[in-house]
Amino acid sequence: MALALVAGLMQWVARPAYAQSVEWEGYLDLRAAAPSDETSWLKGGSGKTRFGGGGDAASDDALTGGAALAAIFQVTPALLATATVQYRPELERPFDLLEGYVRYRPVSTTPWRWSAKAGAFFPPISLEHDGIGWSTTRTLTPSAVNSWVGEELRTFGTELHVEHRGRHGTLDARAAVFFKNDPAGELLASRGWAMGDIAPGVDGSLRQPDVHAPVARSPVPMRFRPFVEMDDQPGYYAALGWQPSSQRRVTALYYDNHADLAESVRYSGRTVRAWRTYFWNVGAEQRIGEWVLLGQAMHGSTIFEPAPGRLRLNTEFNAGYLMLSREQGAWQPALRVDLFQSQQRPAALSPPLSEHGNAVTVALNWRPHEHLRVTGEVLRIDSTRNQRRRGGLEARQVDVQVQLGVRLFF
Repeated sequence: MALALVAGLMQWVARPAYAQSVEWEGYLDLRAAAPSDETSWLKGGSGKTRFGGGGDAASDDALTGGAALAAIFQVTPALLATATVQYRPELERPFDLLEGYVRYRPVSTTPWRWSAKAGAFFPPISLEHDGIGWSTTRTLTPSAVNSWVGEELRTFGTELHVEHRGRHGTLDARAAVFFKNDPAGELLASRGWAMGDIAPGVDGSLRQPDVHAPVARSPVPMRFRPFVEMDDQPGYYAALGWQPSSQRRVTALYYDNHADLAESVRYSGRTVRAWRTYFWNVGAEQRIGEWVLLGQAMHGSTIFEPAPGRLRLNTEFNAGYLMLSREQGAWQPALRVDLFQSQQRPAALSPPLSEHGNAVTVALNWRPHEHLRVTGEVLRIDSTRNQRRRGGLEARQVDVQVQLGVRLFF
């Protein structure tokens, strides 16, 4: 279905009667890693990093790659259509549509400007993902906050964007309604926070911890499909942004998938229930010469009823980061510090699915040419999660991952 949508968009906008211009951009990514000792969550383990195989070098997947390709069709001066496909060998569906939408933005000759877009796209949360195919440009690994956004959140709907460009800055507001995010929050509750640059496509799925499968009465491997509609009711988000100059901006967003907890579907041999997930996210960016300081913080809850009418579990979650990076020159270092936490109430499971932790990311980018970026990164995550004891591990683990990435742009 996703690939048929991409093909249809390409055929339609390529007709000479409509298309003003068609642009293509993408990247090829090569990655070598020294994995952490703990088995990665991508393989059903409790590890917090993308790479990790429990010391089994044959299964560490320490050398891998990926790719993304985006097509941008300027149909008319006001109408734009775009689609991005990705290749991720770690996913169950390695080749999939990442996002695709149509945007209408009429030409404005006043301080006011508006636009509307419809399709499948990422909510405007991350300050880190400013690259092709919703990729990061300062580090290889996104923050815990934005790793989760890529994993579980996608807007399948319509967004309205209004902005006013005044003498003292630009004020903008967004509002959206969407469907197909009713299970969002299950992965965050059952696995906890993790850090990695793996975002499933619109038809994709992710793996949950093997130790959680018996609790969910699910076969192993336990798959989770985040983009499913259950209750035929829309969720929504609303956001405000203020940019007093090109050097500074602040954002705030409220998100609520508005899921009906009574709904469920059968998927991958188990019952998947709706999760009511809502949160606040605030962010800020400050540029000082050739340096930029970024910060985000998120606070929210995800709720579901494993026994409707008898048991309701609420997982409260918090996470945030501060990042300092250099934006100019061939050598571009970056330093980020993350904090994250979740708490399940009531503590009905033994042990409860709660955790806390921190992470430090140090990256160095070399940009000798606009079509090449070489990045070295060290990521250290120190986390405590009682769920690990079910797998025979200590609750506290320190995951250290070293990566070298080479990205070719075209």
